[in-house]
Amino acid sequence: MTRPSALFIVFEGGDGAGKSTQVHLLADALRAAEYAVTVTRQPGGTALGRSIRDLVLHGDHVSARAEALLFAADKAHHVDQLIRPALQAGEMVICDRYTDSSVAYQGAGRALGADEVQSLQMWAVADLVPDLTVIVDISPAEGRRRRGDTHDRLEAEEDAFHAAIRAHFLAMAAAYPQRYLVVDGMAPAEHIHEAVCARLGTLGVHLT
Repeated sequence: MTRPSALFIVFEGGDGAGKSTQVHLLADALRAAEYAVTVTRQPGGTALGRSIRDLVLHGDHVSARAEALLFAADKAHHVDQLIRPALQAGEMVICDRYTDSSVAYQGAGRALGADEVQSLQMWAVADLVPDLTVIVDISPAEGRRRRGDTHDRLEAEEDAFHAAIRAHFLAMAAAYPQRYLVVDGMAPAEHIHEAVCARLGTLGVHLT
């Protein structure tokens, strides 16, 4: 298999799952293997995204539909300005959250309808789909324990909200196993990283 120069890899999961740790472990491993790497996140990967992130996660009340539209605007701008150009330049792009988060959080958690939010998200990103989405799975109770007393607007929602999100992530992974990898967020970080590297090996990315 030819070594790919550009892949789009996304980490998803509940709040407190440990996605950021895995993003940095993978970025370090790819750079050690002499890949060009762009690391980003949604929302917040651009100046506009940082403003949207602050407004939605830390501002006053935002209605559910407005929340979905703001996150879609972030993704549209992010893909246009950062993700797609990096992929076209032959870089590995690793993103902490992407469209699946909006489908799970606003579609399932906010009960706006997963299909409707999915259609909105795909329009916003012009149908750009990750090559691999890694879902770091933990229970809502464990996520709350890890976050402690610090919560943004979404993190502060009840466990039932986070349970609906978790169920939808797992349902998406079950429906499209060729594009998803589900890992146990309770496992040691290095074991999760090894599982991610093994899966990337099936895509031609061999990391030691």
